[in-house]
Amino acid sequence: MLFTVQAHKATEAIWQASKDHPFIKQLQAGTLPIETFRFYLLQDRYYLEQFANIHEQAAHQARVPEVAQLLSKGAEGLREGEIATRKTYFSQLGITAKEVEQTPVAPTAYNYTSHMYRALLLDGVSGAVACLLPCYWLYAEVGQTLKSTGSPNPLYQQWIDDYTSEDYTSSMTSQLQLVNRLADQADQLTYQHMLQAFKISSLYELDFWQMALDHEQWPLVQS
Repeated sequence: MLFTVQAHKATEAIWQASKDHPFIKQLQAGTLPIETFRFYLLQDRYYLEQFANIHEQAAHQARVPEVAQLLSKGAEGLREGEIATRKTYFSQLGITAKEVEQTPVAPTAYNYTSHMYRALLLDGVSGAVACLLPCYWLYAEVGQTLKSTGSPNPLYQQWIDDYTSEDYTSSMTSQLQLVNRLADQADQLTYQHMLQAFKISSLYELDFWQMALDHEQWPLVQS
């Protein structure tokens, strides 16, 4: 059984919870508050910055040139995507560089990216690609789920279009192939770690929607 088939089956309920999450349902209906979407974008900017960094670090560790090239290409695409996001969503919503700089990283965004760095540290390239995959793959599935009905809000429709584009689908497919390739070469312990990393990332993807709805903040530390 392919790693991706096994991993997808093991996280099916988690992914369905993401597709049914109020954040996604409200985005589809066009009723998601703009301030909630702004909060999501600001946290996603931090997340994607770390996401790209992990691609780059994994590329440096990769011993196979083809794997290193694919990871480097992924990092480059993410950097270009961040620039495009700033030109579209950020400009339309009036999100400034100062606001980006001054916005604290929410606990879930911090914890999710910390999990990915840990996977890279403990299991190298194999751990990294396994924990990166749910973001690519889940967003593609969410996009396809929403594509048939779309959203009456042009901004949210653009978000749907971004994750159903041919370029995005191509990138996601490349990551699926890469993960399966590395899983085939992994020993039993590393393979199990890859499955665990994939599952934890899937849980954090679910938490990320709730983080945005809650405008999640760090709890106050009582002296």
